[in-house]
Amino acid sequence: MVNLNKGWLFIAVICLLASCKNDSPVNISPDAIGHVTLQMTDVMIHDVTNPPLSARFFAYACLAGYEVISQNDTAYKSMHGVLNDYPQMTKPEVGTFSYQLSAVLAMLETAKKMQPSGALLQTYQNRLLDSCRKEGASEEIIAGSQEYAVAISKQILKYAKADKYNLISNFPRYEPEKTPGTWYPTPPGYFPPVEPYFKTVRPFTLDSAAQFRPEPPVAFSEDKNSAFFKLMKLNYDDKKEPQHRVMAAFWDCNPFALENKGHLLVGMKKISPGAHWMGITNIACKQGKTDFSKTMLINAAVAVGLMDGFMTCWEEKFRSNRIRPETAIRKYIDPTWMPFLQTPPFPEYLSGHSVISSASAVILTHYFGDKFEYTDTVEERFGLKARKFASFMAAAEESGMSRFYGGIHFMDAIENGQKQGVQVGEWVVKKVGD
Repeated sequence: MVNLNKGWLFIAVICLLASCKNDSPVNISPDAIGHVTLQMTDVMIHDVTNPPLSARFFAYACLAGYEVISQNDTAYKSMHGVLNDYPQMTKPEVGTFSYQLSAVLAMLETAKKMQPSGALLQTYQNRLLDSCRKEGASEEIIAGSQEYAVAISKQILKYAKADKYNLISNFPRYEPEKTPGTWYPTPPGYFPPVEPYFKTVRPFTLDSAAQFRPEPPVAFSEDKNSAFFKLMKLNYDDKKEPQHRVMAAFWDCNPFALENKGHLLVGMKKISPGAHWMGITNIACKQGKTDFSKTMLINAAVAVGLMDGFMTCWEEKFRSNRIRPETAIRKYIDPTWMPFLQTPPFPEYLSGHSVISSASAVILTHYFGDKFEYTDTVEERFGLKARKFASFMAAAEESGMSRFYGGIHFMDAIENGQKQGVQVGEWVVKKVGD
């Protein structure tokens, strides 16, 4: 995990002033938005935040930042009337302020309150403001920007509280069905299922979590001549070519990974799939030279897509409740077989990576085009080499296939997950648009 106290490394280029006068406006670099989501990611790694919940944190933080933009940049509309139940938010009455600085601070204020260890973000926030002061920002502008940010964050947090996520703890403990063909926790951690009731949360753009329900998975069967056995054999017979292992490792993004070291199980903290795509989003924004307001909109659109993508996927996961390749293959083909990647703790169908990667790729393609070449450096700080992609959809395709190469998904879960992700992405673009 990257130490949050190293936030100064990212702040050097953030604060750019139109002049050195204390009453001058503060122009914040668009890079600051990505730096905030990066800091949020580090807190998520620290907290071992699960993938759907990570998307929820990103979404509300980015919406807080975007709300500031919509109130101060006439080129951008409010999410009122766009997102489900999104209220008409009151514009704070404050003195002098920088709306760009307020947008970044609104993201931080929201993340600090929502993430369990969000207080860790205060160190980054302090360094950000100190950097602005050194560049000549007046205390009046900083105070006004903070006041504005807090006021917006409070309204966003009220909206977040009403999405019913906090009621999930009232549901009964989820118990595996323990019937043939259904999901069951896998070794070495035997973790309980992640977010089995996530479908009960209010989506941002969807009519319901079941709006884009996919075709049923290939039916489970113990018959060696069945379609299900053919699916298992595809996984079992995969040669695990070196280049495929590289793909699988690059897109692993499993916050629950454990490594066997003798008699010890050591937790390997990693970023979530959504955090990876938020990183890609800001790589694209920087390469595409989008201005601050556009960068904030794109981040919000992708984060909303992640949240709704996880909702549609999780609704299907705990409805079809299909067995994982590891469990099935070891029981019906080879008790010694092991997947290359560690099996995540939730049902198999659909592939979550396939859904949210395809959704994110559709949204980013809307803003940057279908031939946007870029280099994905998101995993470099975790020791993985950067990968080049000819387009976002090419990256999404590889992300989905990485789950097959990793041995943790059957092929129909990947293919139908990609279809669902495209549907979600197109729906979010239709709703949020430009």
